[in-house]
Amino acid sequence: MLLMPAIDLRHGRCVRLYQGDFGAETRYELSPQALLARYCALGASWLHVVDLDGARDGVAANRPIILALASQPAVSLQVGGGLRTAEALDDLLRQGIARVVVGSAAVERPLETADWLARLGPERVCLAFDVRTDPHGEPRVRTRGWTAGGAVSLWQAVAPFADRGVRHVLCTDIDRDGALAGPNLDLYREALQRFPQIAWQASGGVRDAPDLAALAELGVSAAVCGKALLEQRISSEELRPFLPNASSPASTSATARS
Repeated sequence: MLLMPAIDLRHGRCVRLYQGDFGAETRYELSPQALLARYCALGASWLHVVDLDGARDGVAANRPIILALASQPAVSLQVGGGLRTAEALDDLLRQGIARVVVGSAAVERPLETADWLARLGPERVCLAFDVRTDPHGEPRVRTRGWTAGGAVSLWQAVAPFADRGVRHVLCTDIDRDGALAGPNLDLYREALQRFPQIAWQASGGVRDAPDLAALAELGVSAAVCGKALLEQRISSEELRPFLPNASSPASTSATARS
């Protein structure tokens, strides 16, 4: 399983929301560039970057920052937030973004999104579904920065793409996002059972190394982690198994002696 550190941007700053609430924002003093450097030093090969302003308002307010991050050759960026047109996707991919994330449009315009997927290829597009579990235990998809939706289940949202070549699907449990409450293992277990051909990315709730190990044991392709990494709650040694570019203890010791 791959660990993908998350950088969430709002008004140009690194932030985390609590359970998707724009009114419950924690701001961090680290610049996006400094945070990227920290994660590269840990050994990250991919970063998940979200334009929160774009997710809510559909305006790519943080585009200059994202393009500056993409200019760093050491890491690949998976970028989402307000990408609702073919032009927006093409623009970011031309600027060096490795993979674009389509969320609201995948729910609201699935046929058009399927066309984008076919044209751009399964490795360059990730579909994203943010969910809240209803009283009956059904994961319901929210859209537009978690402010709309709820009528469609996760399974209904994914189904139109299952036979259309989709490879990467990111699923965020909103109620665990930024809450350090542990990931929703039951949700991802069912996702893998229903759609085993999909490389599922789990997001929301990761708080420590055992959480990462539990997700890896389930078989998810990647874990997206924000707050726990921002606040350095997991040591570099614990992160090493999930970061392909991380230095081994032996090489680190040799570097220190040289």
